[in-house]
Amino acid sequence: MKHMVSEQQDDFLFFADDEPEQADSVSDKEGWKVIIVDDEQEIHNVTRMVLGDFTFDGKRLEMLSAYSETEAMELLGNNPDVAIILLDVVMDQDDTGLKLVKYIREQLKYSSVRIILRTGQPGQAPEKLVITEYDINDYKEKTELTSQKLFTTVMSALRSYRDIIVIENNKIGLEKIINSSADLFELKSMRKFASGVLTQLTSILNLNKNALHCNSYAVSKGLEKIYILAASGDYAPNENDKIEDVVPHHVLNSIENTFRDKKGGFFDDHFTCYFQSKTGSENVIYFEGTVPLNEWNRYLIEIYSSNVSVAFENIYLNEEVENTQKEIIFTLGEIAETRSKETGNHVKRVAEYSKLLSLKYGFTEEEAEIVRLASSMHDVGKVAVPDEILNKPGKLTPEEFETIKNHTNHGYAMLNHSNRDIIKTAAIIAHQHHEKYNGKGYPNGLAGEDIHIYGRIAAIADVFDALGSERVYKKAWPLDEILAYFKEESGQHFDPKLVDIFFENLPSILKIRDQYTDARS
Repeated sequence: MKHMVSEQQDDFLFFADDEPEQADSVSDKEGWKVIIVDDEQEIHNVTRMVLGDFTFDGKRLEMLSAYSETEAMELLGNNPDVAIILLDVVMDQDDTGLKLVKYIREQLKYSSVRIILRTGQPGQAPEKLVITEYDINDYKEKTELTSQKLFTTVMSALRSYRDIIVIENNKIGLEKIINSSADLFELKSMRKFASGVLTQLTSILNLNKNALHCNSYAVSKGLEKIYILAASGDYAPNENDKIEDVVPHHVLNSIENTFRDKKGGFFDDHFTCYFQSKTGSENVIYFEGTVPLNEWNRYLIEIYSSNVSVAFENIYLNEEVENTQKEIIFTLGEIAETRSKETGNHVKRVAEYSKLLSLKYGFTEEEAEIVRLASSMHDVGKVAVPDEILNKPGKLTPEEFETIKNHTNHGYAMLNHSNRDIIKTAAIIAHQHHEKYNGKGYPNGLAGEDIHIYGRIAAIADVFDALGSERVYKKAWPLDEILAYFKEESGQHFDPKLVDIFFENLPSILKIRDQYTDARS
């Protein structure tokens, strides 16, 4: 038989006056979850009464109750963030509590939760045996759990749980940093890096989960746009969210004031830090929490600021190099068009059409951008074609046409020696953009899917723009005639799937055409 609950209750209440006074300031943060598993209602009542005013780190206890093995399993499954389990041994069966320990550790994989085994019948579960064979953190006989001892036991368990969670959060932060270290100089990777360090700082400093690292970069005439580089908790944004749509007004106001004053500050419920990188990028870190910062805390923030600043500067420099490369690529493409006196925006339009078709075909943003850049060099081989043939206003002779057709081979020969993805893609497009789906194109008479998808995409983009543009040898076609031609040539000149995509996205195609229209002479 179990010990009488009334005796236990007397022990609890006898020491009630000896409990230390609690701090007056208790935050509204989520409480520490404690699950009481016992089949005696009075055990639940007494436990709740004794621990009703308990606080730790400014948070109260949130106590949940289960009275059977089934209830306990359901409650545990729904509360993976439980901090402490006060677990009876003998309930439905003599070993119910021990079976639940195995369920918690082995099936639910809850390694952080502190399990305190409470028993009224120590003979059923000898302490030495249970401590040795089961992954529990404390063992108490119910008769010895006075109010003061229960207070001490729970306090000790919560300290352990808090420290374990700090370590776990640091591990998560470190994993993010490790995963991003291989490609740290890419913007998205740098976001992961900043997010990982932010997670570490909020955990180490024992702050609220809500934190932000905002960046502001002057774009022109002193105008600035603030965007979120990294965030945690309630402020974690989607990729394109505006800061004003993510954070409350008082948070935005504090961040804006920090940018304006160019210095951070410490307030009742938050603090901000400001730093500026060598490239002119201004940065603000915002944390919520009331924990005073010691010298070590400040040092961690300095390290964070330094690391993110260096990473951002490297990314900025890398973007400058990439933008320069892109400009060179477009210039090469435009050189060929200039030689043939096609000095409009043909290259830009073909590039934008190609990217749109690539995205709608299913390419990733990264691959579609490569196709956009590479397609601008589709006619780069024309630099090897003599001017008198390239700009001949009349009909070409068969020999002259063969010379023109060779621009595909010339372009391929110029580009196919590079290991860069953009240049390799450009080589394919330059070589195959005049191949036809029915096998009657040039230079190699490839058919169907033997033509690389890059070549099939560029063919549609190039022909659509060429037909609609005026050349020395022809007038521009009206739009309705171009569209009729594309319908006729679906499965002949063009990949029929891409033709369907073209017509499905015709409004966007025409928007690009209008955006990059040629100036009238």
